[in-house]
Formats: sequence, structure tokens, C-alpha cells
Amino acid sequence: MNPYLSEKKLFGDDFTIEEIENWYNLEKEAYANLGSKNAETYVYHYHALNKLHGFNYLKGRHFKNVLGLGAAWGHEFEPIIDQISNLHIIEPSDNLRSDKLGNITPIYTMPQISGTINYPDGYFDLVTSLGTLHHIPNVSYVVAELSRVTKQGGYILIREPVISMGDWTKPREGLTANERGIPLPIFRDILAQHPLQIIHESFCFTMTAFFQRTWVRFSKIPIYKYKSYILLDKFLSNFLLWNLKYHATNKLQRIAPQSVFYVIKKR
Repeated sequence: MNPYLSEKKLFGDDFTIEEIENWYNLEKEAYANLGSKNAETYVYHYHALNKLHGFNYLKGRHFKNVLGLGAAWGHEFEPIIDQISNLHIIEPSDNLRSDKLGNITPIYTMPQISGTINYPDGYFDLVTSLGTLHHIPNVSYVVAELSRVTKQGGYILIREPVISMGDWTKPREGLTANERGIPLPIFRDILAQHPLQIIHESFCFTMTAFFQRTWVRFSKIPIYKYKSYILLDKFLSNFLLWNLKYHATNKLQRIAPQSVFYVIKKR
């Protein structure tokens, strides 16, 4: 089997700088072009998910400097905006930018092609990467950078798909050209190479696409926006974790969680 589909290698992680640049140019506006670049119509639907699996572990803490990698409009920070003093967002798209979030004016910077984060060591109290790393080729290098810019005792929240998302060598409806999930064993190995303590590892999005196809007949609001569904999904994801396969080859193998959510503390 293709080593990239059998959890043995992560596609893109060993790319040359030229290959990374080609990837970057394809992805720069690809997510925005899927329908999220209109500020008047775009709605962020993941607050319940992020609270349950991530932000609930940060209660009572205040963060002087926060970084959102690929955080676009910055809507993910709305539930904790009162806990933040300064918000920095690394975002490639010129279309996905907010002037104000709560009382904060986000500071936007463009990503470096190499994945280097142009901030000093230990600058941030909190770093988030929610659904961003699977759009990046050299994941292991970028994770190293996230660890480097997080201060000792600071937190990193990561949510990423851990399935292949289909064969990325072919066009896929609703997905960008290059995005692919990160195999769970490889993900765990990448994190283990840095002074990072996993506070919580949880799983989500088990059969969510299936449930959503039925739910959309009754409501325009996605089913995963509701806390009650997120709690059910957490139960299903834990129960069916044993069936997780990176690249499903039949329908039964698709009955498993699709994403992992990490709450990490820098040692």
C-alpha cells in the first residue's frame, strides 16, 4: 500500500522548500474560496466543540499573549476573549481578517513559506491550531515552532483530522487540493519529540457527516453547533476509537472518530 495511506509516512513532511512553496500557493486562498470569505454570511459553528474539548481546561486563566495559527477571522477566541490581552493571528488569506474581536484588535501576520514563526522563544501564553496543520506540508517542523514560541507553563490547543480525508491526489468535493489528515501514531510521535505534556487527548466527529445529512432536512444550523450533539459525539468517539483507520477502504471503517483534540502544556 502507498506508505502515505498506511500510517507509515506523513505526506508533505519531508518536502523541499520549493515543494512547500507550491503547496502554499495552492492553499493560500483555497479555504476562503470554499465559502468562508464573506464576513456578512460566514458563521463559526465550533464553539461548543472547542469549549468541551479545549477551552474548559483553561478556566480561570488569563493570557497576556495569544497566537492563533491559521485562525482566520479569530472567531474561535470569542468564548475566551475576556481572558486575552494581546491576540496575534498568522493567516495566509487576505480575505479572512477581523478588525475587532471583543475589545481586542488582532495583530495579523503572513506565514513564512518555511513554516518558521517570527516570534521570540517563549513569547506566548497560549497557542491554538484548530484545523490548520492538515493544510500544511511540513507538520513536524511547524509543531516544533509552536512549541518553541510557547512559554514554559503555557498551553497549546490543537484540533486536527486523523484520517486521510480520501485520496488527496484527486479532486475532492468540499476540500482544498492538498489537505490531508495526520495519522494518529505519527501525530503522537511528533508531539513526543518536544517538552510538551498532553493534558488531555480526546476524539470527535464520529459519523458527523452522516448525521448532518439527515439533520439538514430540519435545520440550516449544523448539528455540531449544539452542545447536546457534541456530548453525544464525545461518547460515540470514545466508544468507537478502536475502529479508527487512517485510510478507510470500506464503509465499516468509516464508523470511527475523524479528529483528535489536544490540550497541551509546555514543560
